Amino acid sequence: MKLICGLGNPGREYERHRHNVGFLIAERLAARARADLSQEKFDARIGQGSLGGERVLFVLPQTYMNLSGSALGGAARFYKVAPVDVLVLHDELDLPFGKLQLKNGGGAGGHNGLKSILELYGDGGFARLRFGIGKPEGPNAKERVSGHVLSGFSTAEQAELPPLLDRATDMAEAWTRDGLQASMNRYNRK
Repeated sequence: MKLICGLGNPGREYERHRHNVGFLIAERLAARARADLSQEKFDARIGQGSLGGERVLFVLPQTYMNLSGSALGGAARFYKVAPVDVLVLHDELDLPFGKLQLKNGGGAGGHNGLKSILELYGDGGFARLRFGIGKPEGPNAKERVSGHVLSGFSTAEQAELPPLLDRATDMAEAWTRDGLQASMNRYNRK
């Protein structure tokens, strides 16, 4: 079994924010896998389906971002899913908007959801699909990061979003079918 965890914040007020792009990708993947995400367990919306010939457990934490690790850790331990079979979908400030990248392991890089996963799940050996959201530029850029991730996509970004979400969904499905290295080789090329 594979586990795919989309990161985001629960609630209607957050659903179209940059920080919730992990939810957007996970929901598209779940629909493709015919997984019903209505079950609530481990402080998450969960569901099972099939992608690339693999059984997949989808986990969308319903805690706020900074507590995502409790949902992922609880589900992974209960279903006995090894870190090598876990993919986390998340927004990434350090990539320009629209840049998509598969990655194995690493630190939190300032991302509160990843920080929580590393603290509460305790193993950084999981794969990540990073969706670039860019970061504020200019004076006081660091002070504007929170407002940036907790805001909606610009009109121009919204126009580009559907094909980017489709590509991210394809990348995650390839991870389930072909594994991380083959998917990285295919999709991370410049």
